[in-house]
Amino acid sequence: MTRRLALVIVGVVVATLLLAGVGTLLLGAARARITTENELRAQTTELASSIAEFLEVDADVDTPEGQRQLRARVRVLQRLQTVLPIDEVVVLIADRQGQFDTSELPATVTLSPTDFATLQAGGTVTGTEQRVSFAAASSSAPTGRAFVVVATRRIDAGLGAAVRLFLWAAAATIVLGLGAAVLLGRRLARPVREAADAAQRIAAGELSTRVPEPPATDRDELAELQRSINHMADSLERGRVLEQQFLLSVSHDLRTPLTSIRGYAEGIHDGHVEPARGAAVIRQEAQRLERLVSDLLLLAKLQSRSFTLDVVELDLSAAVHTAAEGAAGATTDVVVHAITSGPVPVRADPDRLAQVLANLVENGAKYARANVFVSCRVEGARAVCTVDDDGPGIADADLSHVFERLYTARQRPDRTENPSGLGLAIVRELVTAMGGDVAAGAAPNGGARLSFWLPVV
Repeated sequence: MTRRLALVIVGVVVATLLLAGVGTLLLGAARARITTENELRAQTTELASSIAEFLEVDADVDTPEGQRQLRARVRVLQRLQTVLPIDEVVVLIADRQGQFDTSELPATVTLSPTDFATLQAGGTVTGTEQRVSFAAASSSAPTGRAFVVVATRRIDAGLGAAVRLFLWAAAATIVLGLGAAVLLGRRLARPVREAADAAQRIAAGELSTRVPEPPATDRDELAELQRSINHMADSLERGRVLEQQFLLSVSHDLRTPLTSIRGYAEGIHDGHVEPARGAAVIRQEAQRLERLVSDLLLLAKLQSRSFTLDVVELDLSAAVHTAAEGAAGATTDVVVHAITSGPVPVRADPDRLAQVLANLVENGAKYARANVFVSCRVEGARAVCTVDDDGPGIADADLSHVFERLYTARQRPDRTENPSGLGLAIVRELVTAMGGDVAAGAAPNGGARLSFWLPVV
């Protein structure tokens, strides 16, 4: 990872430097060309307008003497290039027919007939060939003879020192980018390697494995990855503990009635127990076994979504009263109170809703000292049903796990009819399937409050 990150960062740095360097060179060259052409145009125009009288000779310019004097003065004029920012100055003088001898032009300058027409009309001509800019301007001597002044200058963008400085800066930037890539790659790779190693150990069964917890202020992706690994390990470890607790609890719940059934069956067989009394106990214990097995099968179906719901419109308050009346006949130690203020229409499966209420009331009766209160009401678009008991309440550490599969609270109930932790898990699965949700908290009287909500019709 570090090597790939270093290559990527160095590649980006080099590409950026190349783009910046090439762009700077192109812009500098274009600006230098434009500046050189503008300066040459101004200088050439000035020369053409100021040397007209300088080319005045004593003899006729068509005579040998006139030509000699004219060439001498042109040579003197060309020496001006040593003091002007011009590489070369050429003066073309028209003959009697108004034609110019272009053989004297610099090698990098080419003037077309169109250019000469522009010059004779009083304009100027500029151009650039082979990184040499030129400018041409025309004028006429006092004798009326036309001439053209051509000046050239090599384009210098002035980037020589800048290019060297840019190369040094580019090298330093690449070195810094490489160093930053190595450091950043190591910092990024270390938590990833730790997470990978931890995941492998967790997969091998070492559920106590954890990665270093990042500071609370870190909210980047790597910190979230570390927290997720630790959270996954916590969940798996807690799941293993819950599974062990569940197996122990179910084994106990199965062993106790089976032992009773076997004992009373042997007693009946040996004649030590009255058949009627033994049959009653066997029937009661068989019902306990049947209920436990039914809960296990129902929970498996709920979690695999291999069940169907017969959802209809019904009154939740009526279901609350029915559940309270059914619980009153099942327990004599606890009084179940139904509190409603009118119809609460919801859409739910009647049988599944009755099972939800029965499980919640039964759970409250296990922990309650004397009273269980079941109420329902409408809150906005939701129908909320609460089951409060006057027992010891739910520990803060248990609140988030009350409805988990296989979970049993630290606070043991006085009446342990079905302590395997399946009833509330079934409640959550059924309520969720009917479009609602469940919650656990504290009741106003200090006991526990278990509640659920369903959408109002």
